[in-house]
Amino acid sequence: MTTSRLMTTLAGIAVVFGALTVFSGWQGLFGDAATRAALGHTVGYVLWFNFLAGFAYVAAGWGLWRGARWGLWLATALALGTALVAAAFGVHVLGGGAFEMRTVGALALRLGFWVVVAAVGWRQPS
Repeated sequence: MTTSRLMTTLAGIAVVFGALTVFSGWQGLFGDAATRAALGHTVGYVLWFNFLAGFAYVAAGWGLWRGARWGLWLATALALGTALVAAAFGVHVLGGGAFEMRTVGALALRLGFWVVVAAVGWRQPS
């Protein structure tokens, strides 16, 4: 897979985004009581998915940076996985479950980013 300047930029963003995601997920899962309380109504499976996916963000970014085909497959899997978690979150919200509005924004940002990365990647010449 050849790597365009755009894909190289997206790959770099993915690595940074992943590191920040791991850090914030760590705080939400393993931080002190005050930190966790400040997050409000978190949805456990969304928090765990995002934390674990953060490691995959870093790996996908590295693979895409190198022009490895597996990086594109991982980016595509991240888009699909995030879409499934977002759908489950929507069911949770529609069922009256507690949530924070920032979770809606965060899922939209994550989904949008990985859809763009996958779309750009699949449109590049092999």
